Amino acid sequence: MRRVVVTGLGAITPIGNNLHEYWEGLINGVSGSTMITRFNTENFKTRFACELKNYDSSKYFDRKDANKLDLYSQYAHIASDEAIVQSGLELDRIDKDRVGVIWASGIGGLDTFYKAIKSFVEGGCIPRFSPFFIPKMISDIAAGAISIKYGFRGPNFGTVSACASSTNAIIDALNYIRWGKADIFVTGGSEAAINEPGIGGFNALQALSTNNDEYYTASRPFDKTRDGFVMGEGAGALILEEYEHARSRGAKIYAEIIGAAMTADAFHLTAPHPEGLGAYKVMDLALKDAGIDPEEVDYINVHGTATPLGDISETKAILKVFGDHSYNMNISSTKSMIGHLLGAAGAVEAIASIMATINDVVPPTINFNIPDPEIDPGLNLTLGKAQNRKVNIAISNTFGFGGHNASLVIKKARF
Repeated sequence: MRRVVVTGLGAITPIGNNLHEYWEGLINGVSGSTMITRFNTENFKTRFACELKNYDSSKYFDRKDANKLDLYSQYAHIASDEAIVQSGLELDRIDKDRVGVIWASGIGGLDTFYKAIKSFVEGGCIPRFSPFFIPKMISDIAAGAISIKYGFRGPNFGTVSACASSTNAIIDALNYIRWGKADIFVTGGSEAAINEPGIGGFNALQALSTNNDEYYTASRPFDKTRDGFVMGEGAGALILEEYEHARSRGAKIYAEIIGAAMTADAFHLTAPHPEGLGAYKVMDLALKDAGIDPEEVDYINVHGTATPLGDISETKAILKVFGDHSYNMNISSTKSMIGHLLGAAGAVEAIASIMATINDVVPPTINFNIPDPEIDPGLNLTLGKAQNRKVNIAISNTFGFGGHNASLVIKKARF
């Protein structure tokens, strides 16, 4: 199969509105958690989240275009624009029939849906819906809008697998290039669910932290006092390109994606398998797809949501896959800083993993104080601050409600 490399990256996150700011926030252990400003949280169990900071749509869109796009689509445009610029693609010199867009969102235009239904009910149930209601809401529209903006006529669709959505998008793009169906993809994911139904719905599932008194440090992966994840928002974008195509145009190569896999827990709608069966299998298959031994892995960016069950399940899976090598690797959860970006999580965390291979720095797991006796104390969870180490191979894990599991194997660029 053809080799696939990364030639562009873009991000807009709770700790940085572009790639550089995002990476600086990660390696400096910055928490993106703040009290929610979007709506009145007085009656909600959770009153904090990892919102974007100083976001102003007018910096990126004129008013007419902004009104046509849900926030999740706005974030998709911003991240993909940055990635395309960074890739150095000369848009008038590439075959746009061979360029595709696969974009993910776990929920899509939830804010648009909520506001439209609220207006309908409060307006006496008179159907005065905007003609943009459906296009703003549907979760595939970001992929379509990006392709329209740039004229990319290759494969184009959205992926939905809850919190694994954008990793699935990256895997689909990887495989389409491997199979020769396209040469370049814009891929990644975006999410904007910090609103009344987003917070209220996840509160009802008892998935969110409710530690309002210590909101700044409430995202606590692996810590005994963890009580759920902190909602995040934003987007991550990658330009995937066939290696020879990238080489022929003199592109800068940031990393190579050498393996990937997807599995299902087939266990529960929202809870992970208690022994990490699906997580174990997806990492094992990803390593086999990459054609490498477990001992070659230097870093795992774990799903690490800070839920009581999830963190235990994932560490059990790591120990099963890697055995004694588990204690030689670095492991960290960047969700401790950016929160859980739901369908965008896989993309922004894959970017963190790629940046770790570029810089030979592992971002930390912050907010850890009390060890959990159910998590092996010998694991290097990269606690408190970033660690310097050679990162030749990194794995990025994402798992979603419904039992969806996805893993990427990322290799340092050496060509």
